[in-house]
Amino acid sequence: GYHADRWKKLLIPSSSPTKAYFDTSDQDPFCMYNYLLDITTWNKSIRRGFIKVKITDYAGNTVESQMNSEASTFQQYKRVKILTGFHQDIEKIAKISLTFSTKTLLGPKHKLRILQMKLKSLNDPKR
Repeated sequence: GYHADRWKKLLIPSSSPTKAYFDTSDQDPFCMYNYLLDITTWNKSIRRGFIKVKITDYAGNTVESQMNSEASTFQQYKRVKILTGFHQDIEKIAKISLTFSTKTLLGPKHKLRILQMKLKSLNDPKR
């Protein structure tokens, strides 16, 4: 790893571009593939909880995101943006699954109803 105050000198030579991962995993090769999950819900009451994202490609390969450390608040017709990270990237996504959790022993009492969802790659913004 690199100290955060010295990363530019160590990682970015002036002659060539370099990829830097600031959100790293604890598994080799340590890079994370980040996506922005943009959700609009239509529940009438406010819901607080965590979203876990699972993406699958056409060959059936699946990766699951890390659960965020802070709960998100979901309100009717309000967009919520959540940063999600995966240990590996899937290029051609065939299926997206979301799991809503309140991290309680009994699980959530209510469902989170999603009106609209977008998943955008931050490593490759064209996707």
